[in-house]
Amino acid sequence: MSSAGDSRDQRRYDAWVHRHAEHGTTELIPAATVLVLQDGTDGLEVLMLRKNSKIAFGGMWVFPGGRIDDEDTVRGDDGEPDELATAARAAVREAAEEARIAVDPEALVWFSHWVPPPITPKRFSTFFFATRAAEGPGGVVEIDDGEIVDHAWMTPAGAMARRDAGEIELAPPTWVSLNLLSNWSSSDDALGALAALDPEFYETHIGRSESGAVAMWAGDAGYESGDPSQDGPRHRLTMRDGSYAFERTGC
Repeated sequence: MSSAGDSRDQRRYDAWVHRHAEHGTTELIPAATVLVLQDGTDGLEVLMLRKNSKIAFGGMWVFPGGRIDDEDTVRGDDGEPDELATAARAAVREAAEEARIAVDPEALVWFSHWVPPPITPKRFSTFFFATRAAEGPGGVVEIDDGEIVDHAWMTPAGAMARRDAGEIELAPPTWVSLNLLSNWSSSDDALGALAALDPEFYETHIGRSESGAVAMWAGDAGYESGDPSQDGPRHRLTMRDGSYAFERTGC
């Protein structure tokens, strides 16, 4: 039973646990998203879109993206589907559909892949790409006013601060990606650094602590057991209403 002091995230995950106990684990849905970057007056900015409250991740601020459709399939020389190229094509299509923004598929940098915990009601297995915003008409954002109801260019630090202030809501993959971007001050620096990294795979496990819900990833001491209180290395995001706390030590 959730108490009045539980965070918004903890209440959500408690509800997911209850639903999972009744209905089991849902199938993974292949998906792709793209972080569209530009250089603003305050430094590096990323395009953020607000989801319609009536759909998956409703009300949250996200990057352009969505499920991979059959029409996105790209086949290699052997005739078999090319998973990465297919995901890139989907990211390009979703950016155009949701924000009317043109993205060059050849300029996409794949830097991570995310799989949500089994308790999540709708589970997207998602490729995360980054790219620079097109200049001119192709870089002008026009939301669809259907799935997307608002948009803004935000600095990574600014977006995370707005979340802590309760102004916007961010899912853990979005927050962790913004936290990563906060290491760089320009799109050139960010894309160059991301291209030099090996893409990281995140399969999220959720636990509960006194501070709030805890998303844990491989290398965290509590990852396999789902117990955040276990001593040892940390690779986690503790989700409190007042602030999110990311830890990566010893792993």
